[in-house]
Amino acid sequence: MHNRRFPAAEAHRLDLPARRIWLPPADVLGVMAVHSDQIVADLGAGTGYFSLPLALAVGPHGKIYAVDAQDEMLLRLRHKLDETEISNVDLIHAEAASTGLAAGSCDLLFAANVWHEFDNRAAVLKEAARILKVGGQIAILDWRTDVPPEPGPPLDHRLDSSNAVEALHSLGFQNIAVAHVGLYSWLVQGEIKP
Repeated sequence: MHNRRFPAAEAHRLDLPARRIWLPPADVLGVMAVHSDQIVADLGAGTGYFSLPLALAVGPHGKIYAVDAQDEMLLRLRHKLDETEISNVDLIHAEAASTGLAAGSCDLLFAANVWHEFDNRAAVLKEAARILKVGGQIAILDWRTDVPPEPGPPLDHRLDSSNAVEALHSLGFQNIAVAHVGLYSWLVQGEIKP
């Protein structure tokens, strides 16, 4: 087991204003074509950097499951939610490979900047396939290997987008697409086959 999980003690870094410049949430949600009424699992939700914009994008009839294994992250997100009128986010304390969400319950599974942290990526993808509806989408966002190491993890922790593409192919995901978003990230998307 490696120790690549983002430390909760550094959670304040997830909300730095500069992050909105080099990884604008609206750009990421636009590439994923997030729309109203979707049910989204945000794996590794952290402090809600994407959970909150996702909640607004899916609207009052949509739902966000903000899944994180660290209580400290979820507590920070809870405080943010308490300061807003957003009511369509459920906090789930769980590991990505065992979310506890119902089978076939989500339209989209989103994993931002955590792909490189997972010890067992195949188990995470099996869980994704289990909780996604037929035709559901997966979107994996992580750090590019061809850019400077700041502001993200060290280069030796990063994985090329081809790693996610191969993993999705191996589990039968279809219509796989790769894009660069922001200044330092790649986004791999796929669809669960019927």
